[in-house]
Amino acid sequence: MKELVKSIAKRTLPTPIISKLAQWRGVEYSLPVGKVEFGNLRRLKPISEAWGFDRGLPIDRYYIENFLANHCDDINGRVLEIGDSFYTNKFGGDRVTKKDVFHAVEGNPDATFVGDLTSADHIPSDAFDCLILTETLQLIYEVRLALKTIYRILKPGGVVLVTVPGITQLSDIEWKNTWYWNYTTLSAQRLFEEVFPPANIQLKTYGNVLTATSFLQGLATQELRKEELDYCDSNYEVTITVRAVKPQVTL
Repeated sequence: MKELVKSIAKRTLPTPIISKLAQWRGVEYSLPVGKVEFGNLRRLKPISEAWGFDRGLPIDRYYIENFLANHCDDINGRVLEIGDSFYTNKFGGDRVTKKDVFHAVEGNPDATFVGDLTSADHIPSDAFDCLILTETLQLIYEVRLALKTIYRILKPGGVVLVTVPGITQLSDIEWKNTWYWNYTTLSAQRLFEEVFPPANIQLKTYGNVLTATSFLQGLATQELRKEELDYCDSNYEVTITVRAVKPQVTL
């Protein structure tokens, strides 16, 4: 195997033979050095610096909405969402009996709670059937304190639906000064296990090398095929999702 790799690296064999040998030995053949065509990607600035919002639906939003659609039955009863109630309305429908919005600063007319998730004593305990936290935890430095608040304010049996960024650009003018963390499956798992029972946590990642590259360039969902978007490769975590349930009997 080592000799085959060396031969491929040195290109001492004709390309068709290298390709056949690589397939036979279970090695995925890649283009020789100098043969990659960069096209529109040979650039030092991304195609879009706004995650693709200016071109269509950003790739991470495709993953976020797939995750929420897959767990739409959890969005019921009294629901708290961060920033606005867009996803509560889109995926909760008439299953939702009361909508609440949490916002970090004053001035949001839709907000029913304002403050800091790390010290939110004004939010009642055991109050919510569902919390929707999309792309929020990376903006909170004391994330462990925020998770303790989330656990406290969920009803027993309540569900929190969370998305956090993995591979992403950091181009948002509004949030770049408070963007503290990017996550991996392992870091998200460890953090949630500090608060929720491990058996009550489900994690799923979305992304592959093509969607990661496209997302970094700011391409939109509409510029890729569905089978390209839906292929998941755990080596390229664009979006990490967590579904965590508070036990019926609180710990």
